[in-house]
Amino acid sequence: MIFPIKQRHWLYISLSILSLCLTVTITPARASLQIPTTSTLNVSVSTSQPSNWLKQGRKLYHSGRFAEAVTIWQTAAQQYHAQGDRLNEALSLSYLSLAQQELNQWQAAQQSIEQSLKLLQTSIPSADAILWAQALNTQANLQLHTGKAETALDTWQQAQKYYEQAGDTMGSLGSQINQAQALQTLGFYRRSKQQLEALTQKLQRMPDNEVKVSGLRSLGLALQIIGDSKSQQVLEQSLAIARQISAQPQLSSILIALGQTAVDLQDAEAALDYFEQAQLLTTNPSDRLQARLAQFKLFLNYDKLEFVNPLAPQLLQQLRELSPSHTSLYAAINFVATLNHQSNSEQILPLKDLAQLMAVTVQSAQQIQDTQAEAHALNQWGKLYQRTQQLSQAQELTQKSLNIARQLQANDIIAQSAWQVGQLYKQQGDRSKAITAYTEAVNALKALRGDLVAINPDVQFSFRTSVEPVYRELVDLLLENQPSQGELIQARELIEALQIAELDNFFREACLDRTQQIDRVDPTATVIYPIILPDRLTVILSKAGQPLRSYVTHKSQTEIEQTLDNFLVALNPVSDSKNRDRLSQQIYGWLIRPESAEQAFIDTKTLVFVLDGRLRNIPIAALFDGKQYLIEKYAVALSPGLQLMATRSLHQNHISAIIGGISQSRAGFSALPAVESEVKQISKAVSSRVLLNQEFTSQALAERVKSSSAGIVHLATHGQFSSRLEDTFLLTWDGQVNVKELSELLRNRGSDPSKAIELLVLSACDTAAGDDRAVLGLAGLTVKSGARSTIATLWPVKDRAAAMLMTRFYDQLRQPKITKAEALRQAQISLIRQTDFHEPFFWSGFVLIGNWI
Repeated sequence: MIFPIKQRHWLYISLSILSLCLTVTITPARASLQIPTTSTLNVSVSTSQPSNWLKQGRKLYHSGRFAEAVTIWQTAAQQYHAQGDRLNEALSLSYLSLAQQELNQWQAAQQSIEQSLKLLQTSIPSADAILWAQALNTQANLQLHTGKAETALDTWQQAQKYYEQAGDTMGSLGSQINQAQALQTLGFYRRSKQQLEALTQKLQRMPDNEVKVSGLRSLGLALQIIGDSKSQQVLEQSLAIARQISAQPQLSSILIALGQTAVDLQDAEAALDYFEQAQLLTTNPSDRLQARLAQFKLFLNYDKLEFVNPLAPQLLQQLRELSPSHTSLYAAINFVATLNHQSNSEQILPLKDLAQLMAVTVQSAQQIQDTQAEAHALNQWGKLYQRTQQLSQAQELTQKSLNIARQLQANDIIAQSAWQVGQLYKQQGDRSKAITAYTEAVNALKALRGDLVAINPDVQFSFRTSVEPVYRELVDLLLENQPSQGELIQARELIEALQIAELDNFFREACLDRTQQIDRVDPTATVIYPIILPDRLTVILSKAGQPLRSYVTHKSQTEIEQTLDNFLVALNPVSDSKNRDRLSQQIYGWLIRPESAEQAFIDTKTLVFVLDGRLRNIPIAALFDGKQYLIEKYAVALSPGLQLMATRSLHQNHISAIIGGISQSRAGFSALPAVESEVKQISKAVSSRVLLNQEFTSQALAERVKSSSAGIVHLATHGQFSSRLEDTFLLTWDGQVNVKELSELLRNRGSDPSKAIELLVLSACDTAAGDDRAVLGLAGLTVKSGARSTIATLWPVKDRAAAMLMTRFYDQLRQPKITKAEALRQAQISLIRQTDFHEPFFWSGFVLIGNWI
């Protein structure tokens, strides 16, 4: 039966909202545009059986019972097909694809949406624009989730036109936000941000209504995921309007989003306030539960057991009473997963009660055919048995989880369950089987790459707790006793893969595609991999054409890290130089002396360090052997590992540079008076185009990079590099440019490798104090921007010393057949031997990251 036009329009709007909730958000949050409630789904429809099934399917979808919704909508599509009702068959198939996507049934979802679109193209050429828009929106979501971001962008642009043709403002706005998501996936962060900012202006001109509230909330979440600090402001505006117009159903979800933002900003009091408000104002039991679970996790993170202990049994009881649904299953799994990460959780709730909850969750998952939830629940249940040393039961449950995950090809669950199986084999002393299981876990993590940050948000764990330990524990197993050559090779590959995974996590996407074995780049280089393990420091040495070597220092991780921290403190010029030299010699002994004694560095000109953990913040050039600094003997470079792109040497006689800088006080940052002198001196040494102070805007820099063929970009301005994407930025005259925008800006010459930036110099930036992963930002910028290498500082250096070192570096770089690493070495030696800046503090903070040739 074909509905009258007016009735159909409201039905399709209901469908449109349902599909937008799946796609419009960039963050893992469930619904950025509210899923229609049963009341909004009560539209005028036929009383025939298929349309009743359509309504029932929407109700099941809304309650998270996706497998049952699939069954209902499949039946409805078949019935409409039998009746010859092509329009409602297409409608049913669009719904069906949405539910199948929720269940990660990508192939089935593809078939469903293709059938829907085929019907629209052939059988119903006069179909309403809103139905075309919705079907294209569903297709684009599928394309994005199956790695076809460019195609998804085109499809969302088509969907937007149909939404506008139908007068559906909400659909148009949602489609534009989705386009911004596709742009981010493609790496076009500045374009994405520009689109989001233009969208904000459109929203601001709209009257205050629920569409505006939903749009602003979606925009706030989108900005949050790209690390834009405006996200909080946009979410707060959404909240203010929702309160003003009494958009009660939306208040709690906005408050929960703001609470999560506050958690990210480490503002526990603000987060708690938001979660408490969400509980008080919500009209949705699911939102109330989510707010309480978020509050519970916050209390645990801050060891507030006086609040945790009374809340835990209440949540347990509430979770026991929920009827089976996708939402209730993951709420229970998330609750147990949170407690499983606490060493003292048995003091909060008996482990047998948590095991019973997981047993019921497994049964419920089987009942509603949510096999992914079943696998997650089995994993957490097995973890509980592992904690009580009931290893055979733990092995049985975790193996079941792994088997289901393999059938589903769900790499996120494979990674967690295979890791757990490996731990169990290790506990039982079966090293061989443990290595096999750990290897499967690592391979699953590699397959996931950039998806790691968005995997199953209800059971999402941090990189440090659920990704990094898998790599490190496998490396530890491989390097036990006397490792074979094969085990050394595998351990080296794992450390490099871990560095790549860290960079992916930092940028929230997979960022490295082309790699090269670094010890084949330069036969005169030796690559050193120091690996900090719980009870020892293992160093692997790699030199072209020779077997790998390794040596071990038996020190605890705590002692190693304390020594490194003490050395950093001792680098301050006012500190005791004897203590500094003692600590420096100790670290030199760990990393260099054992192999140096065996003459392993004969014919080596450059030492390339792939550093681990807190070693990344150590100025390797300043290590002291009792007579000389390491830089006085070798050129030194840092590398994240395999990902060096093919290089070409700078043509010393034709060096040209783009030089930008700020010498004046700007945006609360202090003046850098020596920058003006530095810029002038460098511009005399090399052919250059200068952007100083007011001229140094992000747009001017972007245009200069695009139009110039200069091989060097030298930026003398304030900046900070951190392991947090949000805290990594560069100061321009018109504001801060975050690292994603900066990498896109520097990559502005297109994909031609011959036009890549050979050297990026950041002479006044520094890494975040006390952040043992801050150098990630530097390494990440080098890789993402396509620059061959980067020179930057590990801490703020006196600007006169920086200007002097940089000028001498460029003088050296003009010499024939000199590498970038050697030019930096000579500049540093010149400060040691010929100036008042001979203390390591003034010269050793400068590091070369990437290709050293």
